[in-house]
Amino acid sequence: MSCDSCGNPHVTHPGTDVPGSQGVRRRTFLADVGMGFAGLALGKMLADDGIVRANDLRSWQPPDGNPHFAPKAKNVIWIFLVGGMSHMESFDPKPALNEYAGKTIAESPFKAVLDSPYLKKNLREFVANNHKVYPSIYPLQVGYKKYGQSGIEMSDWWSNLGACVDDLAVIRSMWTTDNDHGAQLQFHTGRHALEGQFPTIGSWIHYGLGTLNENLPQFAVMGTPIADCCGGVGAHGANYLGPEHAGVQLSTDPKNPLPFAGPGTDVYREEQREEFALLNRLNRLSGVEYPDDPALAARIKAYELAYHMQVAVPDVVNCAAETEAVQKLYGLDNKTTETFGRQCLVARRLVEKGTRFVQIFHGSNGGAGAWDAHSGLKAGHTALCSQVDLPIAGLIKDLKQRGLLDETIVVLGTEFGRTPGAQGADGRDHHPYGFSIVMAGAGIKGGIVHGSTDELGFHAAEHRHYVTDLHATVLKLLGLDAHRLEIPGRKRLEIDFGRPIEAILA
Repeated sequence: MSCDSCGNPHVTHPGTDVPGSQGVRRRTFLADVGMGFAGLALGKMLADDGIVRANDLRSWQPPDGNPHFAPKAKNVIWIFLVGGMSHMESFDPKPALNEYAGKTIAESPFKAVLDSPYLKKNLREFVANNHKVYPSIYPLQVGYKKYGQSGIEMSDWWSNLGACVDDLAVIRSMWTTDNDHGAQLQFHTGRHALEGQFPTIGSWIHYGLGTLNENLPQFAVMGTPIADCCGGVGAHGANYLGPEHAGVQLSTDPKNPLPFAGPGTDVYREEQREEFALLNRLNRLSGVEYPDDPALAARIKAYELAYHMQVAVPDVVNCAAETEAVQKLYGLDNKTTETFGRQCLVARRLVEKGTRFVQIFHGSNGGAGAWDAHSGLKAGHTALCSQVDLPIAGLIKDLKQRGLLDETIVVLGTEFGRTPGAQGADGRDHHPYGFSIVMAGAGIKGGIVHGSTDELGFHAAEHRHYVTDLHATVLKLLGLDAHRLEIPGRKRLEIDFGRPIEAILA
């Protein structure tokens, strides 16, 4: 077959399925000119076709977009604090840290924590025996106060969120197995970074339920994603589910809301319409010959979504139409809270218009994350909490007053907690053995504390929950059974599925 585009008369394009064919095939068309549609497709959606379902799965029918049972929620807003927030200085008060400050753990009445089977049983290290137990008990760096009718204690750094405590479920007994920042990836996939990358909770939801709005991404990502050292884009990726289910990165800048899918400066809207009309005609003509091509169908769908998003997304991220009172509720009037507050407000606008899963990263800094408090914990957490406390509280209040909290799940999490013992003069090290998360919204009881750590905050002690229990809880509220999302040829472990945290469900 002659190939003018490559200059070799004996070359057959890899995308041309029939050697010697003189017709234009969809694969050839996309290979030759698809990438010329400047700015039409998201970078992550144009990943190698190798991560789209394998040939032996071509007969597999994916979910039809319907829940497995009656859902209590429609949307999720997933907020992740990058680096490892201290659970003792946020949602899990430990007065014993003040009482025994300066003493070693072995000198305290709670030395049994050092003999716990959990100390080594569940830990998987990149470097063997790298994890240390810091013996000198470090006092709390912030005070606590009881809030709401429930009287739940929250630290003074979270006073605005404390005002919402009767709408919150505080889970104080989470644990994970990675004592390094690969736990950021693990929090989203349920698998240790040593095992590689897997679909994330957001991608499973998109895979299971499909779209609520064809013009918007169903898995949107805001804030700087985690660094490559800690999982990178894998924390909002889809892996073997296919790139069409991965998160789409958005900016809250109305002038550039789609940094990876904005139209080229020399591409006009009318040109794009004509290009897509041509592409659709070619697809229809070749439909008889290729009736079932899921990999290509996914790519075509990605092009179309990117095209539609160029119109819909700028309107969603433009908060100028919001009232002054609403903007103030999120902290848009304050330099400290403006950036994160705008992301939270855009998250509300996205779920309001039909985005299924919104993921917001806070604290990404190109490394382990700003919440990583090996030193300067008090100064660092004071500054970071001042950026996020008011906007998160504003988000919950705004969702509630609009009736959206009845259909939206809000999750506030981090990869692990911090050590009860001091690291250096004023820090705490990584601590995978026990930490806290907060949930609110559709189908979740408010004003409750579930689970606990021991007196020093060392180990999750009562109602222990691995991170996939959180995943299973969110999936159940959305009407999905994790076990029914299993894909032939992709063996999943029992720990991948988790168990819903029934005690917090309304």
